Amino acid sequence: MKAEKGVESVLQHLLSHQESEALSRLHSVPSIWPGDTSSFYEHFILRGIQVDRVQPGLVSCSFKVPPRLTDKSGKLCNGAIANLVDEVGGAVVYVEGLPMNVSVDMSISFLSTARVDDELEITSKLLGRKGGYSGTIVLLKNKATGELIAEGRHSLFGRHNSKM
Repeated sequence: MKAEKGVESVLQHLLSHQESEALSRLHSVPSIWPGDTSSFYEHFILRGIQVDRVQPGLVSCSFKVPPRLTDKSGKLCNGAIANLVDEVGGAVVYVEGLPMNVSVDMSISFLSTARVDDELEITSKLLGRKGGYSGTIVLLKNKATGELIAEGRHSLFGRHNSKM
């Protein structure tokens, strides 16, 4: 209980009164469709991402930078970039009907910045697979300029029983 009050007091100093009021109303996000079991996290981070292309070992998406994922100067937060690397890197190795793989390691090079309303191209490629271990590379590029915003290396592990 004491730690909770400490967090609240820190948030009160960092957030304006209006921001604090809005944050206090966030208990959950209603389902988008019946049977939807998505979490608040998935709605918050992935809302607006569009899958453009999927083929074995490749996933390509478009994403317009929303204000909710930016800092006070309007730049895409590094944490949001890390989340996109994690989600899109995991999507390229996902096999329907099997449990999601677990992230083992991520290494991200933050090379440039993106601003609110910039259109990004996010491409994830499978680098290789050995046993339950998979390695991916995720590139975030500004669609208009071609500038590389970030490059992420993402390794995942999944122990999946053979269907044989």
